[in-house]
Amino acid sequence: MTLLAEHITATTRRRPFLATGLLGLALMTPLMANNAQARELSVSTVLSDAFPWGQAAEKWAELVKERSGGELTLRVYPNAQLVAGDQTKEFSAMRQGLIDLAVGSTINWSPQVPELNLFSLPFLMPDHAAIDALTQGESGKQVFAAIESKGIVPLAWGENGFREVSNSSRPIEAPEDLKGLKIRVVGSPLFQDTFTALGANPTQMSWADAKPALTTGAVDGQENPLSVFDVARIDQVGQAHLTLWHYMADPLIFAANQRVWKSLNEEERTLLTETAKEAGAWETAMSREGNAQRLTDIESRGVNVITLDEDAMQAFRDATQSVYANWTPKIGEALVETARTEVAASR
Repeated sequence: MTLLAEHITATTRRRPFLATGLLGLALMTPLMANNAQARELSVSTVLSDAFPWGQAAEKWAELVKERSGGELTLRVYPNAQLVAGDQTKEFSAMRQGLIDLAVGSTINWSPQVPELNLFSLPFLMPDHAAIDALTQGESGKQVFAAIESKGIVPLAWGENGFREVSNSSRPIEAPEDLKGLKIRVVGSPLFQDTFTALGANPTQMSWADAKPALTTGAVDGQENPLSVFDVARIDQVGQAHLTLWHYMADPLIFAANQRVWKSLNEEERTLLTETAKEAGAWETAMSREGNAQRLTDIESRGVNVITLDEDAMQAFRDATQSVYANWTPKIGEALVETARTEVAASR
């Protein structure tokens, strides 16, 4: 026995608690190493968990924590906190590594990924079956490939829903009813072109500025999914007329920064992908199933809800053909044609 070993043995005999402490330290070491490996990733989303969009991110975080035993956690930052409230900067911030993960909007990311404008083409998708045909079909694969080419890894689809139009002035039942109305739109040139084609005066502004503008009458109307109209109580700011026209839908995308993705091991990547798909499917179903009750609640508050027949819908389609002529080359003619074929097959 070495002198050092004899010294330790003698010391532990005289001080039993020291031996116990050393044993405890040895037992704690694997746990401490485990905790040292635990990792937290940021998740950006535009809306809070009062909305299905925010609930999608929270569901993802919940599933990841549960399945990883807490070894991998997602911290959700709602209301575009990580980009100072400017939702149009989310994609760029994720590319730069300022955001690890996101549940983002095809609309907000479309300035950086032109192919995402596919989903904003007016009256392309008439129903949920058409949305699914695109996101789960060849169109969706091509869009995901375009996103990945920009340094972002797409994992799964969610859904923000069909966007409907409301205003404070009159029922919108035909294209001419939009003439002269100031309509708040998101920061996408395609939206500007669509409402200009319909004779409206589109006004681009962030959602944070939209409600005050609606309150003061600086703008006459807005377009958003039923969930936003309902939860944000848009009827309280003079939006007395709501037209259900399904003019476009906004799929959500669960995605990761490419450098962050490469830093994960295979098990972590599989976990994030599987939980993103599960959270996306859950949120999509929940969002769609809730629309009937949302509509009932909205009508009960005195909002005039207009549903368009097929002839009325065709008039809106005809009025926006110039948008297709302008945007198909930017999105990609092959992609638009693939989407048209998939929508037709879904019907």
